[in-house]
Amino acid sequence: MSVKNYLAFFLFFLYATETFSDSDLKYLSLKNNKVNVRIAPSRTAPIKWIYEKKNFPVIIIDQYYNWRKIKDFENDSGWVHISQLSRKRSVLFIEDDVLIFKKPTTYSRPIYKIGKLEVALIKECSLNWCNVKNNLFSGWVKKNSLWGLNKNEIMN
Repeated sequence: MSVKNYLAFFLFFLYATETFSDSDLKYLSLKNNKVNVRIAPSRTAPIKWIYEKKNFPVIIIDQYYNWRKIKDFENDSGWVHISQLSRKRSVLFIEDDVLIFKKPTTYSRPIYKIGKLEVALIKECSLNWCNVKNNLFSGWVKKNSLWGLNKNEIMN
């Protein structure tokens, strides 16, 4: 594909996509252990990078037919097919050595210490705490240690 054709292809998708407003932003997670992120919404578009972590949280920032433009915690963005996304809500630990507690209070017994960039599924969230689980633990963590949900989001 020539540079001219590539530029035309890029501009077409840039203007043909529907943009989300901030109130429509939505978190999802990756459905598989291997998910290709592409530079444009097409199976023939070059792969930008590959995620290799199931349940990794992403935010949807745009859409084009069956494709979603995603952004991760580092603000890297690209296109994935909708079949590679799950509605399961998950979070990413953005700090190192985060304590997981038995109950949603720092006076509760710590049950696990988790490292940065680990993933867990959300069971529920209050204003300041989330009950999360993965294959190593199930417990409560302060919300400010997590990426993958809105600041004031409450989930039951």
